[in-house]
Amino acid sequence: MSTPAVTLIGFGTEGWGKLLLLAAGLTLVAAVCSFALGSLLGAAGAALKLASSRSLRGLGSFYTTVFRGIPEILVVYLFYFGGSLALTRLMHLAGFPGFFSLPSFIIGVMAIGLVSGAYQTEAYRSACLRLERGQIEAGKACGMSTFILLWRVIAPQTLRFALPALGNIWQSVLKETALLSIIGLVELLRQSTIASGATRQPLLFYGVAALLYLFMGQITALSIRTVEKRLARCWGR
Repeated sequence: MSTPAVTLIGFGTEGWGKLLLLAAGLTLVAAVCSFALGSLLGAAGAALKLASSRSLRGLGSFYTTVFRGIPEILVVYLFYFGGSLALTRLMHLAGFPGFFSLPSFIIGVMAIGLVSGAYQTEAYRSACLRLERGQIEAGKACGMSTFILLWRVIAPQTLRFALPALGNIWQSVLKETALLSIIGLVELLRQSTIASGATRQPLLFYGVAALLYLFMGQITALSIRTVEKRLARCWGR
């Protein structure tokens, strides 16, 4: 007699519930780290694309063109095999034989973070272009330093204008973490595949994984919408 579905996804001795929740947690951590890295790269990329120097603008355009044009799965593969090859050669030069590779989590965060940063670059750049130049000129006239002007005038309004686009990018990052299963990271999709193979119940576990992805996406989307509404009320005052 086959094991009931409730037992398989439960938390008993035959259940996979705990492992699925741990994998979902790892998925969420990987998404947060990737998005955070992308935010830093996006801010830097937007600064480059808005710079007065033509060479800096070209560098920013090169970054966004490359990482928006290459499929995400290919970026993951390039970082996984390229990073392993570079690390192995470096260790050989240091006198350590054998094969070396970075942890799958670090490789995945770097790859997805770079792709996310390319999209966040455009979100920040577009938001920054919506700022009223008169406010910046008024801040300079009041004697604000560049840092104070950035902190009190430019950054808050840029974030406000960019938030809707950032919400969409976050949703993409959360789903793209599923690509990390191909390099061995036991995130939600990988754990679902393992459970499916062990129990021969692929529809059950892939369905549970889909529900968990949907739940995480909806909860985080609700949080972003709440922040967006609060910022809108603050600026409305």
